[in-house]
Amino acid sequence: MTGLEGDGSSPAEPLADPHGDPFLRTRFAVPARPVTYLRRERLTRRLDQGLRTPLTMVNGAAGAGKTLLVADWAERLDGPPVAWFTTEAAGTGPGMFWAYLLRALHAVGVPPPAGVGFPADANRVNPTLGARLAAELSVRERPVVLVLDEFDRVTSPEIAEQLEFVLRHAGPGLRLVLVTRTEPLLPLHRYRAAGELTEIRGAELAFTPTEAAELLELHGLRLPPAAVRALVERTRGWAAGLRLSALAAGESPDPEVYLKEFEADRSTIADFLLAEVLKRQNAGTQDLLLRVSVLDRFCPGLANAVTGRDDAEAVLARLNRDNAFVEHLGHGLYRLHPLFAEILRAHLRMRLPGLEPELHRRAAGWLRRAGHLPEALGHGAAADDWEFTANALVDDLAIGQFFTGPRSDAVAGLFSRMGREGTGAAPELVRAAGRLARCEIDGGLTHLHRARHELAEHDGTADEAAARLSCALLEALAARLAGAPERAEDAARAAGRLREAVPAELLDRHPELTALLLDHLGSARLWAGRFEEARAALSTVADSAPGAATALPREDSLGRLALIDYLDGWLGRAERRAREALAETERFGLPRPSGSGVERLVLAAVAVDRDELGQAQALLDTAAEAHPAMRDPVLEAGRALTTARLHLARGDPGAALKAVEPEVPADAVSPWARGQTALVAADAHLAEGRTETAAGLLREVPDEQPACAVGAARVRLATGGAAAAVRLLDRTCPEGRAGPAVTVRAALVRARAADEAGDTAAARGLVARALAEARRERLRRPFTEAGPWIRRYLGAAPPAGRLAPGTGPSPSPYESPPPVVEELSGRERDVLRRLALAMSTEEIAADLYVSVNTVKTHLKSVYRKLSVNRRNEAVRRARELDLL
Repeated sequence: MTGLEGDGSSPAEPLADPHGDPFLRTRFAVPARPVTYLRRERLTRRLDQGLRTPLTMVNGAAGAGKTLLVADWAERLDGPPVAWFTTEAAGTGPGMFWAYLLRALHAVGVPPPAGVGFPADANRVNPTLGARLAAELSVRERPVVLVLDEFDRVTSPEIAEQLEFVLRHAGPGLRLVLVTRTEPLLPLHRYRAAGELTEIRGAELAFTPTEAAELLELHGLRLPPAAVRALVERTRGWAAGLRLSALAAGESPDPEVYLKEFEADRSTIADFLLAEVLKRQNAGTQDLLLRVSVLDRFCPGLANAVTGRDDAEAVLARLNRDNAFVEHLGHGLYRLHPLFAEILRAHLRMRLPGLEPELHRRAAGWLRRAGHLPEALGHGAAADDWEFTANALVDDLAIGQFFTGPRSDAVAGLFSRMGREGTGAAPELVRAAGRLARCEIDGGLTHLHRARHELAEHDGTADEAAARLSCALLEALAARLAGAPERAEDAARAAGRLREAVPAELLDRHPELTALLLDHLGSARLWAGRFEEARAALSTVADSAPGAATALPREDSLGRLALIDYLDGWLGRAERRAREALAETERFGLPRPSGSGVERLVLAAVAVDRDELGQAQALLDTAAEAHPAMRDPVLEAGRALTTARLHLARGDPGAALKAVEPEVPADAVSPWARGQTALVAADAHLAEGRTETAAGLLREVPDEQPACAVGAARVRLATGGAAAAVRLLDRTCPEGRAGPAVTVRAALVRARAADEAGDTAAARGLVARALAEARRERLRRPFTEAGPWIRRYLGAAPPAGRLAPGTGPSPSPYESPPPVVEELSGRERDVLRRLALAMSTEEIAADLYVSVNTVKTHLKSVYRKLSVNRRNEAVRRARELDLL
């Protein structure tokens, strides 16, 4: 059963979650507070006030005391029932989330309504669940308080959207409390603007000197106010830091002096921890602590694997109860206090020299078997076992993490320490990936050759399928970077065959591999001028489900689709795709440079065609950064051509020639890049009076693509070949195959030919048609390129019958709104988006956590850049420019 279980009657309490496993009751239990917990009334009063609003958010860093604060408040709350749900690790599907949430409500006497069962599929829920649950909650006489602890683990937009729907429609029957380290995926600005959100953030969670003094007293420490203030200043009021300091100082005969040394003298702390914590344990426990010190966080199973024993669970639980610097993180996970762990590692090296690498090897093996790849890689590298580490990465089909995803920097950094250690196909593939990620094509191909040689010695069984598929991905990337489309096609065909031999769950776990492969293939096809084939591959990536792992290939594919649209003359479509590409990696917060930047080149090229030269320059400047693995011939040719066209638009043909003079290195010639380069060079020569040189360049221009054909016709016309220009247009028929940026230029070529032939009526009609088409795309450049002959046709209004519907009688595209004189900053865009929501200056300031004066400064800058004077004009102008 894939939907919701239920027969229309009141559902019975389920016995298992959607995976068939028993519900973990610890996830519904309100966490217990230690005896030294300090109740802070100023914060509990804020939580009480939060019952007046639908949503309360407690947002702070780890160890800030969020969970204990809410847990203490919830236990003492008199009145509404409180359902507690500690969310699970990121990646939990909607079905699993809602099954646990419904079970949490059920546990406090709020069963799901009749007809709503518990989800049986971990990855989906019945679309009616939210509506039915909200309807049931909305008629309750008293609200139910739902606490979602560790809500930062919920990274699914689908879950957030469903939760917000229930909250919005449950009315006074639900009060939602989110305990989180990060901003949740909910429209908080709406709740803030409506006064329906109560927030407690890090600044409020921090201990005041008075509270810190009370906390220290609970630990048996009475310090002078000055010493307390100094400690609060040093710890910034961080709850965990104060408690750890108090625990350490409590064992000292002079706590005040010790706290000063604790902060300043690590060796004194080490003496204390070794003498007062480690040496008070029995020999077996000391050995366990020394060995687990190589682990960041661990469960009893991992601790047993590293130590070679089977009683770690009991020992760790006791150490946690004894406050022996072993912290229980919940869900069976533990960690040592970082300072304690550092001291233990140093002691391990003295007491058991040479054992540390073996402990890392044991941890790496256990973590790999348990499916924790990132941690396994870290321990494999720490053991200097690069053959194991490389095999773990390749066998998991995670080679794509070198290039994309939130861990790409970490993976590249980890393997950068690998020297010549490790033999076999996997280490060579990792070395190849590292080289190609830095755009070192020759070095990458050398390691790929060695990897192929190693793989050739195997019989091609499924055990090697992941390595062969990884090799195909890197072959496609190398071919893309080298401008070798046929090699990319060969690699893609090989990958298609190999996918059948790879477990489906591996492919599902690593969508970035398929996305990268298709992105490389699409870009190689684009270089070859096979636009429709390129569009097919790139669209598959662009239309795939968004995620951090695939953000880079999605951005790059969207940018290259935008480039195809631009080359075909569809400026508006190209601009929309390019802006969509820009938003792709920004939404996942990936580090820069995270993409190729081709979308910025497209926007710059569009700006040139609209004669918005300042904006074009600004976009070109920001497009200089690119991920090294995306610096292929398409990008280099696009940058050179856009730069050259900008120089031409500014009246500097010499600089334009210099921009396109260096040939883009590539194994194969790109017909469109060669043709466009020849046309730009021809325009530059024409601008300097070298008509014969310009005419000679036409041999390099192919006629197959409409943009190149129209450009060639323009050059023929400019060099005295009006009849030849018209014949070329008649033969290639660009009007039926391309967008306005091409067809407007084609119409102007025909118009000038008619003008030279004395047919002014035909010329006027053609100019009118060009104006109508240009107005829709805000095209200006074709008219400034046309030359003096066009001026008399621009002075008269075009016949009404030649205008596109709704375009009006405007005689010239120059009447379109003024351009953006300068790119808006990120903060200015934030202000502009809130302006579009009709938020006041004060509301914008509160939402962005800045002063009202700061918002006013940003507004003035936005008005200046958009060439407007009022708020509504700014919003309207921003929408015209697709900034909203």
